[in-house]
Order: sequence, then structure tokens, then C-alpha cells
Amino acid sequence: MQSARDLSAPPALATLLQSARHALFLDFDGTLVELAPTPDTISPVPDLASRLETLSQRLGGALALVSGRSIADIETHIGSVSLAAAGSHGSDVRRADRSALGTAAQQLPETMEKALRTFADGEGLDFEQKPHGGALHYRANPDKGEAAQDFAKTLAVENGWSVQSGKCVVEVISGGADKGTAVVALMEEPGFAGCIPVFIGDDLTDEAGFVAASRLGGFGILVGERETTSAAHALATVTQVHKWLEL
Repeated sequence: MQSARDLSAPPALATLLQSARHALFLDFDGTLVELAPTPDTISPVPDLASRLETLSQRLGGALALVSGRSIADIETHIGSVSLAAAGSHGSDVRRADRSALGTAAQQLPETMEKALRTFADGEGLDFEQKPHGGALHYRANPDKGEAAQDFAKTLAVENGWSVQSGKCVVEVISGGADKGTAVVALMEEPGFAGCIPVFIGDDLTDEAGFVAASRLGGFGILVGERETTSAAHALATVTQVHKWLEL
């Protein structure tokens, strides 16, 4: 880990592609789209799906979306995409042809879902049901963050599940999948094998992607600021990410 303040901008994408084949793994919220008060109020740039598909073609298909959102949720905002993707923090991975890679995500048991919904209603938080579990969002009510974190951790421990924390969100999730395991799985696929992986993300959950990319001979790019990170480079804003990707 190193100080995020010391990171330089990455080499230009065109420069990287001239030297070797690279694979891009892109987070969604805070990386490709600006963060919003709630998950449903984001405003993706027009034609984002087609822009990403054009970029994927340039990379020979070696591009994947890797998000905490479900893949279906992403597509409700930008439309259907013919891209490899890993939703639900790496627990739901698919190839570009939409075939599944690995096992499907485990759904949240009804009793745990009810507990999270009841807590969210009582504390003025937003509950989001996901294929891999459930999330408590407190961006609109940040003073409730500590209570949300404590409740989610207790619920997860009592039921043998896990917790992931991000920017103003805490999620109760199943299994040991994360964004790093998604990178490893996709890098074994024909369209990605032999490429140098580059993971771009803004949140704590993206650190697993940075680490995986580094271990496979590539690097991570942090979007925004954080005290410490495993990324090798940084870009300040979503706008700079779009510029770097030449979208």
C-alpha cells in the first residue's frame, strides 16, 4: 500500500496498447458514472454502452465491467451490453456472450432481507436487494453510517455471511468472491489470457481488483482520493477516466 497522494497519472492508453495487449477491468459507480445520492439516481453519459463496446473492440474483446451492482441493474441504466461483466462484487461473472462463468450468486435469505429492510426503514436508510445479498446505503443520511455498519456486521456474523464496506454503503454478501477473484477468473478466458490487466476503480472494494491486477503483471488506477491504496496510478475524476479511455 502507498499514499494515494503520491500516485502519478497512468501512461496514455494508446501508448500502452502500442507496447502490448492490455485488458481493462472497469468499475461502474464513481468510475464510469458519477456517484449519486441513491443508486437509482445516477446519470450515465449518453450512449455509454455503445462507447464501451467500441472500446472493447479496440481491445480485441478484453474489457469487462466489474461492479458491486448486479449486471442486470447496470443494464437498466445504460442498456444491454455485449461485454464481459462481473456483478455483485465478483459473485456473478459472465462472458461477453452472456454465458455464466462459475456459479451463480447466492440470494439473501428471507429472514436476513427482512431484518435489513426493517433496519433501513427505522433509520431512514435505503435498502437495496442484490443477487448476492443486500446493501444499506447512507449517503443521504451519513450520520447513520456507524449504526449501519454495526448492524450489518452483526447480522452477517450471526448468519455466517460476510460484509463489504464502500462509500456510504455496507453490504451483506455470500461466499468469498470479490472483484479480485473476478479478475482472476476472466483473465483465464481466451479473450483475456496473455493480456496485461488494468483495473480502474474508486472504492475500497476495488482494492481487491488492484491487487489481483498487480499479481497478474498489471496495475490498478485509483479514481479520486484515498489515504492509502494498492493502485499504481490515479485519475482525479470520472471525466478524466472517460478522457483516458478515449470514450
